[in-house]
Amino acid sequence: MTSTEERVFPVRAGVATGQRLRLSGYDLLTGPVYTPLTFFFRETLDGAALRDSLSRVLRNYPPLAGRLSRDADGGLSVVCDDAGARFTEASSPDPMRDYGPQLRTEPVVGQFLREVGPFRVIDRDTPLLKVRLTQMRGGGSILGVVINHSLADGASTVAFLENWSREHLGLPYPTPCHDRGLLDGLGKLAEDDETARDRAFIAVPRWRHLAAMARLGLKRLATVATRFSAAELAAMKETALAGLPDSGSWVSTNDALTAHLWQVLGDLRDRPADAMEWLGLIVGAHSRLGDALPADYWGNCVSNNWTSTSAGELRSQPLGTVARSIREGLEANTTAKIRDEIAFLNAHRHLGVSRRVMSVRAAEVFDTSITVNNWSQFPLYRIDLGSGTAFWYEFPDLPIPTVHIAPTPGDDGGRDVYLCVSLPHAEELRTPAWQERLHAHGSRPAVAPAQRA
Repeated sequence: MTSTEERVFPVRAGVATGQRLRLSGYDLLTGPVYTPLTFFFRETLDGAALRDSLSRVLRNYPPLAGRLSRDADGGLSVVCDDAGARFTEASSPDPMRDYGPQLRTEPVVGQFLREVGPFRVIDRDTPLLKVRLTQMRGGGSILGVVINHSLADGASTVAFLENWSREHLGLPYPTPCHDRGLLDGLGKLAEDDETARDRAFIAVPRWRHLAAMARLGLKRLATVATRFSAAELAAMKETALAGLPDSGSWVSTNDALTAHLWQVLGDLRDRPADAMEWLGLIVGAHSRLGDALPADYWGNCVSNNWTSTSAGELRSQPLGTVARSIREGLEANTTAKIRDEIAFLNAHRHLGVSRRVMSVRAAEVFDTSITVNNWSQFPLYRIDLGSGTAFWYEFPDLPIPTVHIAPTPGDDGGRDVYLCVSLPHAEELRTPAWQERLHAHGSRPAVAPAQRA
């Protein structure tokens, strides 16, 4: 994929509040990295109209037009000075292709968006929101949106895109709440040892944190995308429900799918029977806090929990047993746990050591675990910026083993799944035998060979 004739435009809201917004402990966990999302449209988008609507929506999102600044205690704040977002418009000599699970643009798209490195953001004039619109030969557009992760988690990122869509179409939308103090105020250290032990985060010595971060660039990972139909998922859930360990127990469709994927990856990794396998379950903490946090709070508000079993048990247990353990792991993210984590993160920010806080399993993430990030309920295919909705959405390759679950473009109850695993395992997953194993609950043609745009 190539592009020429690009033009860069600063986009500002036209209003600078001057506020210095101190980021929360959850915001600080990710560091100032950027997450690119890419949307593919059959019809051509109007760049000038997009810049106009972006300017208007930024009036409700002053942090996205601001700049990151380091606090005296090592934390971060956003200076809401309306320094602006960056909007790049380019043309490509290539026609739009039929992108989808069997034809992805990664890893080209990460370079195509020209992602900013995290070491050139703090206390610099670096935009926290970048948009890149590429007009394809013969019609169609690719829209890349890059937001600094320290400002927003996945749910908040998609909420911004949805509200930009509504602003563009002249539709009403709720005003987001940016007050991090509301989240900080909910922190309360747990009074029982069990809740404290369930924290998703720990503070480690500086050398251990640096060693864990250094490993991110040493492992070669690749992503395999595949689509599960609604019929496959229904059969999978039926199998799981029939094999539940307790009568009256329940699991969701996503629980069954996650259990199936974990078992497939357990087979693929083929670790010794007594080795422990860990599954990280990312969960929105906002839903656990209920009315204690405004419904339209905008920022990072994500925790996680870990469930584990031996490699031998993972391979041999009924699907329902594994699915139920996943459901219990999700249910373990109680309000008390979330409030305890907020207090824990606040305390370490106050001590000036928030940069040494990390996931409890970060040090061994490549060897014993896989993390699941479920976006299947996000309105990714309802975002309309004037030319209809996207026909494909691209999630970036990640630096750690991850399963990303997304809706399908047809909104038909199916799921698109991105499996980010080691390069050798990715090559195996593309073979007909492993595709058959992945789709054991329904027939599907083998994925195309490692085809890239």
